[in-house]
Amino acid sequence: MRPTESFTPREENVGARLDVFVSLTAGITRSQAQRLLDDGLVTVNGQTRPKRYEVRVGDIIEIAREPAREYDVEPEDIRLDIVYEDDDIIVVNKPKGMVVHPAPGSESGTLVNALLFHCGDSLSGIGGVLRPGIVHRIDKNTTGLIAAAKNDAAHESLSRQLADHSMHREYRALVVGRAGDGVVNAPIGRHPVDRKRMAVTADGREAVTEYKTVAEYASRYGDAFSLVDCRLYTGRTHQIRVHMAYIGHPVAGDDVYGGGRTKFERANAQLFYGQCLHAYRLTLSHPRTGEIMTFEAPMPESMTNVIAHLSET
Repeated sequence: MRPTESFTPREENVGARLDVFVSLTAGITRSQAQRLLDDGLVTVNGQTRPKRYEVRVGDIIEIAREPAREYDVEPEDIRLDIVYEDDDIIVVNKPKGMVVHPAPGSESGTLVNALLFHCGDSLSGIGGVLRPGIVHRIDKNTTGLIAAAKNDAAHESLSRQLADHSMHREYRALVVGRAGDGVVNAPIGRHPVDRKRMAVTADGREAVTEYKTVAEYASRYGDAFSLVDCRLYTGRTHQIRVHMAYIGHPVAGDDVYGGGRTKFERANAQLFYGQCLHAYRLTLSHPRTGEIMTFEAPMPESMTNVIAHLSET
């Protein structure tokens, strides 16, 4: 027998596609959610529905889990900067250059490898894979806070918080120009030409980023920069990088989305190793106690070194 879980959409989720709701709520990928739907393992009020079904108030959505299989990634003794840990969750300050999940070309040295070694058998088995633990991700060259679950109940709780936006993720970025304050509400999808990149597209998924300038700088070459705090209201791939570039203020050092072109960046290329973007604050509700917990991580040396070469204005 497959274990079955029941979910009821919250107000924020009403109108979402069924495959999207299952993915976000169950903490699995969209393709995994679609496979469950194709196999008849998801029901709405006792009946199977297509993936495009829009969830409604009062729906009872039942998901039959596939049995967890062993994860074919080797544990590795990699030092972790652990900000918080208990029997349910672990919060890590990820360094620049570390990939979160193994992927082609990055099969080892990832955060998952490190967590498997540190946590042993205590990570969760959500999504049909034993002990991955990962609930959300940040890019390889973005530093900062990531929460991982150490049991299935914690994983489900954190996934729900991501889905209903009660988990708050705040980033600090050094961007080109005088950015000011504002909100970017522009859908994000795959770039129409370069499929490895994301872009603001008419048929993309909703994406909302709030940003606020906390300091302004100038270089001796006359370039202007802003240190901004960004808060995500959605979780699209490369969201901050795409949105800030979209409004003409790319993240410094981000040569994928328009950074790296100022005189200062070109003259000081040795200071940059990818984008100046840091996940500095994470707020969540503890899965077991319900306590609201906020974690912070100081800006990494890679960012403070860049800022040290600028003059505050």
